[in-house]
Amino acid sequence: MNETGTTSILLVGVGGQGIVLASSLLATVCLAAGHEVKQSEVHGMAQRGGSVSSHVRFGICVHSPTIPRGEADYLVGFELLETGRWLDYLAPAGTVLTSTQRLDPLPVASGAAVYPADLSERIRARAAAARLLDALEIARQAGSGRAANMVMLGGLARHLPFAEAAWRAAIAERVPPKTLETNWKAFVAGRDA
Repeated sequence: MNETGTTSILLVGVGGQGIVLASSLLATVCLAAGHEVKQSEVHGMAQRGGSVSSHVRFGICVHSPTIPRGEADYLVGFELLETGRWLDYLAPAGTVLTSTQRLDPLPVASGAAVYPADLSERIRARAAAARLLDALEIARQAGSGRAANMVMLGGLARHLPFAEAAWRAAIAERVPPKTLETNWKAFVAGRDA
């Protein structure tokens, strides 16, 4: 939180990981708690596994939907390389929560580039606080690997001042009823990891 009372959260990953849904749920919970909320998303080549980022800012008075470099209170990465790419946005005392999932971008998959071997160490060196979760495995244990985004959202929720009931209501409103229990189980597992 900065001096104006604004909390800035940057969610990053690649297309298909549920970042847009996670940021929408976060914004819904913030609004339900009475905060002013601004949200901005960049999809890029999301349908082809490209980079996706979503800025969510909430507080008493939020002036801009985008987070300036060096001012994200939380960087939530759904894919390890994308987390590394966005570290410059983290505030000096910011927190990183990242999945250890690795999705090779096209240059790596084609052999034109190498996936960095030291990303976990770089993330830990840069962040005042860093948590690395095997979100995909946690989601699988909850019932579906597709719920890894809920694992990450649950991991973030433990740092935010919102009631469990608000999270459950937001998730129930946005996911298909037949997947609610699996998504909720993944959320709780991420929160408790």
